[in-house]
Amino acid sequence: MKLGFIGVGHMAQAIILGLIKAEAIASADILVHGGHLANYQDFAKNNNLQIMTDNQAVVEKANVVILAVKPQQKAAVLADLVDLFQKRQKPLFSLLSGVSLADLAAIVGEQVPIVRVMPNLNVQIKHGITALAANQSAQEKALPVAQNLFGAIGSTLPLAEQDFSTFVALAGSAPAFVYLFIDALAHAGVKYGLTKKQAVAIVSQMVAGSAQLVQESEQSPWDLADAVASPGGTTIAGLLALQEAGFEPAITKAVDATIAKDSE
Repeated sequence: MKLGFIGVGHMAQAIILGLIKAEAIASADILVHGGHLANYQDFAKNNNLQIMTDNQAVVEKANVVILAVKPQQKAAVLADLVDLFQKRQKPLFSLLSGVSLADLAAIVGEQVPIVRVMPNLNVQIKHGITALAANQSAQEKALPVAQNLFGAIGSTLPLAEQDFSTFVALAGSAPAFVYLFIDALAHAGVKYGLTKKQAVAIVSQMVAGSAQLVQESEQSPWDLADAVASPGGTTIAGLLALQEAGFEPAITKAVDATIAKDSE
């Protein structure tokens, strides 16, 4: 299978790196084209990707096309590709946040198999989670291809389109919140004498292990927190300080802001 990317930004590159690491597709079978060659030329050459001359060449030669441009560019980018998609029935996988299946079908046609694909950055290390929604034309063949492809670099989740904005907040944008949390804890460690490198190593492993325990345990995250918090101990003092500082409302506000922006 040849996989084409129109747009080669951060998320496209993360997907490509994950697929190569997972050996899900040969690097030479990945075709790429973006608006600014200088931004991805080194990445493409270093990973043995095929750099195409234009978007039309991507659609003509790829079996599946992943659209990874900015949402506001969709109409301009797809305008010259409609005939190719319709005549060849090439599956279109869209990474465009806030752009519905109906929005895309209005441009390329209902008969074109379209799958909305919403991964997070962790696909780069094969630990991502990807939400999937497909139009009727994609149900039989294109959707299973998407499930297999993104299942190789993490887990996949069939999701109603109305829930995509929530998924973006909880899985797509939230890694940035976790990175900020890791950095904040590390800075606190530096305050008490650790080097930043030591503190980041400690905190990042703690977060990774804690997430794995949540996935493997039958207890809720709150129950696990209670298990760590001994009566009169250090952990409960820290938890109460977080609550007093508005930790949970701050997280909820971050999710609210993300959903609001995605829904615009």
